[in-house]
Amino acid sequence: MWRAYLVMRRDLDGVVDRQLAQGGLSTADYALLVPLSEAPEGVLRARELGRDAGWDRSRLSHQLRRMEQRGLVERFDCETDARGTMVRLTAAGRDALTASAPGHVETVRRYFVDLLSPEEVAVLESVARRVSAAIAAGDDHDPCQG
Repeated sequence: MWRAYLVMRRDLDGVVDRQLAQGGLSTADYALLVPLSEAPEGVLRARELGRDAGWDRSRLSHQLRRMEQRGLVERFDCETDARGTMVRLTAAGRDALTASAPGHVETVRRYFVDLLSPEEVAVLESVARRVSAAIAAGDDHDPCQG
């Protein structure tokens, strides 16, 4: 089961990567553009964006630099906290996301969602939430230690 899961995840990641690349985006771009597009005025604190993506500061900083160079986002100092950095989705970033989103949704549906029955979707959602909750709770009990 574990190996089948890993192969499935690798294959899904590959097909999604290829679909997004057709529109000039990477999976990492998409992972940051989506929460920005959902934020009020397309602006989030960098720290919050990194938390949403599950990334450390270094990875976030490097990815934002690349996206900023391409005009997808812009960074600026937080007005209320000099230590904070804000990230804003640009018009070009919103356009890129808008152009890529329909193909992304179609790809995810075609190769994943539509292959599952409603019951399987419910079970998968339940399992995913349980695993994430255990990880968030720090449930790192080593079964080999008893």
